Amino acid sequence: MVKEKITGLTVTDVRFPTSLGHHGSDAMHTDPDYSAAYVILETDALDGIKGYGLTFTLGRGTEVVVCAVKALSRHVVGRAFEDIVNNFRGFYRELSSDGQLRWIGPEKGVVQLATAAVLNAVWDLWAKKERKPLWKLLVDMTPEQLVSCIDFRYITDALTEEEALEILQNGKQEQETREQFMLKNGYPAYTTSCAWLGYPDEQLKKLCTDALKEGWTRFKVKVGADLQDDIRRCKLIRDMIGPDNKLMLDANQRWEVNESISWVKELAVFKPLWIEEPTSPDDILGHATISKSLAPYGIGVATGEQCQNRVMFKQFLQARALQFLQIDSCRLGSVNENLSVLLMANKYNIPVCPHAGGVGLCELVQHLIIFDYISVSRSLENRMCEYVDHLHEHFMYPVAIQNASYMPPKDPGYSTEMKPESVSQYQFPGGDVWQKLIKEERVEI
Repeated sequence: MVKEKITGLTVTDVRFPTSLGHHGSDAMHTDPDYSAAYVILETDALDGIKGYGLTFTLGRGTEVVVCAVKALSRHVVGRAFEDIVNNFRGFYRELSSDGQLRWIGPEKGVVQLATAAVLNAVWDLWAKKERKPLWKLLVDMTPEQLVSCIDFRYITDALTEEEALEILQNGKQEQETREQFMLKNGYPAYTTSCAWLGYPDEQLKKLCTDALKEGWTRFKVKVGADLQDDIRRCKLIRDMIGPDNKLMLDANQRWEVNESISWVKELAVFKPLWIEEPTSPDDILGHATISKSLAPYGIGVATGEQCQNRVMFKQFLQARALQFLQIDSCRLGSVNENLSVLLMANKYNIPVCPHAGGVGLCELVQHLIIFDYISVSRSLENRMCEYVDHLHEHFMYPVAIQNASYMPPKDPGYSTEMKPESVSQYQFPGGDVWQKLIKEERVEI
């Protein structure tokens, strides 16, 4: 029998000018243009099936990720798809440990973002071949199959293959019950869309009012630029959402360690559940210090959207440096590496609350968190997934939110396929939208 091969890889720089409306703005990223390095894998399958993947960026720099994807393509094009998925651990290691490219990584930064884009497309292709949404593909895999997709190198002091297998075997118990619960009720979400730092008060008030009417009960506020303004904005939002709804804070790496502690203590009166990314995302011991200092106030530390690999997550968990773990579907090495982090979080009994603020991140990470509940954590205690309401209209299979919850996708694949017309219009810098903005001198390139 002739094996189907991956015959081509294309990658496109797609950017949306979100900075014009201050969407996505925070204390560190004041003018983000939500963007993606968008990958399409072509095959010689008779049905013309393709795989679609992406990694999320903020505008400038996307062209660098595109170059890295092209550099990785030599490991993908010409390969038999069956050979990839039958030795997925080996394929992951081949991509992430290219003997020359790893020098500008390894397993971090631009190369890992590019790896995620390629692997996300491979997983989309696999799920489509099985005619299942990605979360269902994962749920239906045996524990042995799942473990075979994970590279355990550098993390066996925190999680062995045997421990991972046991967790997944336990996850098979009453799995059908949890799957039916998800299909009926969805996975609880929180909104970040109401309180971007660049939004004026009137816009913030309107968005909060609308969100409350739609049933949202969990809200995240961007902080970190000015303490007195943070106090004012947090009071405004807490007064609007009431004492019983959940409030979270996000500083996007703005502060020093001691500054984080003193600043958040000033905001403790507003009863935040967590402070997210208070300091450098690489400062594990700094996060541990902040966690210990804020514990008496009932405020946890959340981080992970810029945690670069499973090794760093291992150390965050070992150091008790976070109370809420935020996986990202594009920062880590796709599903393969996220599986290892979900399993480590389960072993250390830390709830996973994914990052999903960006192009396609909601579409992607919903699959991972639904799988986590059904097959790994088996719990919704202190768990929720981020949601932002931007740019879903550009995807073929956008997220479905009901009663402030992610409803499990039913279409085959990883929900990563973008509408061709959107890719064409927002391709940078030649797309129609960008050509118009450049001509009007509303943007610089």
